[in-house]
Amino acid sequence: MKTGFIGIVGRPNVGKSTLMNSILGEKIAITTDKPQTTRNSIRGIYTRENGQENDCQMIFIDTPGIHKPKNKLGSYMTEIAVGTLKEVDVILFLVDSPADKGPGDAYIVDMLKNINTPKILVINKIDYLPPDVYEGIYKNYEDMDVFDKILGTSALKGQNIEVLLDEILKFLQEGPMYFPKDMVTDHPERFIASEIIREKLLMYLNDEVPHGVAIEIESYNEKKNITEISAVIYCEKKSHKGIIIGKDGKKLKGVGKSARMEIEALLGTKVFLELWVKVKENWRDSNFFLNNFGYKKDG
Repeated sequence: MKTGFIGIVGRPNVGKSTLMNSILGEKIAITTDKPQTTRNSIRGIYTRENGQENDCQMIFIDTPGIHKPKNKLGSYMTEIAVGTLKEVDVILFLVDSPADKGPGDAYIVDMLKNINTPKILVINKIDYLPPDVYEGIYKNYEDMDVFDKILGTSALKGQNIEVLLDEILKFLQEGPMYFPKDMVTDHPERFIASEIIREKLLMYLNDEVPHGVAIEIESYNEKKNITEISAVIYCEKKSHKGIIIGKDGKKLKGVGKSARMEIEALLGTKVFLELWVKVKENWRDSNFFLNNFGYKKDG
């Protein structure tokens, strides 16, 4: 069996989380149309065990989008993504436009030039790209002579996912299974529940609010026929608290209902979800709160 770790990197909002969910056939990383949705590195485990030559276990690490940080949370997210490049067996670099369209992709390419790890360029969202645009992006990166392989995918529609897996397999070595074959992530269910709540907030809220939101699971009690979850939504301004709650509490109720339904599908049991909203001003620039919310290690 071939095994290895695969880092998924790229600018914010190019489809990294969607790609990993598509590979796994199960949603473990939240996805929205807003950039910087992913804050932590999320590990997804893909195992193929049929007693054949192509048996494998691939551990995918979905990273926050690499971007110019505006606060300590942004710095943490970028450090996580860049650090991943040094720890994996294969790097997937996702793009959806030429490198010269903006500084983000060019910055990442410059980093990749100094890394000897096998690199696959994945041109995502090919279902939206006209053939001539795709060919232009392909040629743009091919001329850089940085990548071991270039191919196109549609993470959203699952297009060319098997082709991508076959290409990754070529770069992996024989090794042990790191996780049980039926395991798709090493994150605990309470972490995924908190991420689902944050995803619903991202979907419900205006652009100025979402990135100032953090979720803390205060209690998580699994009983015989129901799981009881109490979570606090932290925001940075009192005005944001009012926006999150909404008129007559309708927005918060909508967030809670949609999150509860998805968590129930994840756990396969009834869920009682209680949400509270509190203000922690400027928490994204506080080492204490970043550590408390799980975004930063002590020291």
